[in-house]
Amino acid sequence: MTRLILGRLALAVPLLFIVSFLTFLLIAIAPGDPAATVLGNAATPERVAEVRTQLGLDQPLLLQYWNWLTAALHGDLGVSLLTAQPVLDTIGQRIGVTLSLVLAALALSTIGGVLIGMLGALRGGWLSRALEWAAVVVSAIPPFWLGFLLIAWFALQMPLLPATGYVPPTQSIDGWIRSLILPVATLVAAPLVGIAKQTKDSMQEALAKDFVAALRADGRSEMRIIWAHVLKSAAIPIVTIVGVFFIAMIGGTVFAETVFSLPGLGTLVVGAAQTGDFPLVQGVVVVLCLGVVIVNLVVEMLYGWLNPKARMS
Repeated sequence: MTRLILGRLALAVPLLFIVSFLTFLLIAIAPGDPAATVLGNAATPERVAEVRTQLGLDQPLLLQYWNWLTAALHGDLGVSLLTAQPVLDTIGQRIGVTLSLVLAALALSTIGGVLIGMLGALRGGWLSRALEWAAVVVSAIPPFWLGFLLIAWFALQMPLLPATGYVPPTQSIDGWIRSLILPVATLVAAPLVGIAKQTKDSMQEALAKDFVAALRADGRSEMRIIWAHVLKSAAIPIVTIVGVFFIAMIGGTVFAETVFSLPGLGTLVVGAAQTGDFPLVQGVVVVLCLGVVIVNLVVEMLYGWLNPKARMS
């Protein structure tokens, strides 16, 4: 397992460098001048040139990236051009909202999807067919449209839940849960159905294998066969799709936070991009990429735990 983890970390480090450089490059060639962003439209060209020198923007691009990378490796992602606050501190103030959203959506979609998929595999019939149809229908619904529908139904027609805003759990647990229900429901829909369908298909395939018939002939209880053998045999594709949906949720928080006006990393990076606060955009992208790397590493560790051949490869 240690060898597997070290191997994946060795691949993750170059990935982080590549993503950070490409982000830096795209920001550098994007329209807009960070010095003009700092000074505003009334600044003279001489003053803009002076601030460009102070920010190091008059240096070659590779040197600018090297300076940023050296500072980032020491935990310094720069400062916001608009607020002058350290980028890392700004991200730290917002990341709790995004983590609340993503982790709640992940837990609900994984637990609910696996349980529904197991029922579909074991009982078949209408539930199995409904999962097939639901997978097609839900995959065709754009998440942002689903978010607007939920706001129209549960916040405007039936004022049961807040349409926008976020309540920290330190202020009110009840308010925190209510503020997350609609955004989480928006993120959960597609993963829930996708995980349920994958679980159903994988378990049906596992149930048809010879070892299940042998265990039944040996007198093992059906409950033990399902939970200890069939589910474990079907777990690898389930873990794979959970990892894929988890990564998609990290990206999906951008629109979910925008639609529901949640003060997380999604709205932070959108606002920073609109105002030309490039250090903040760079910092958020790197942090989100680091999150994707960590998720992939956890998925690989689960592979290794479930499949000894993965540890040997």
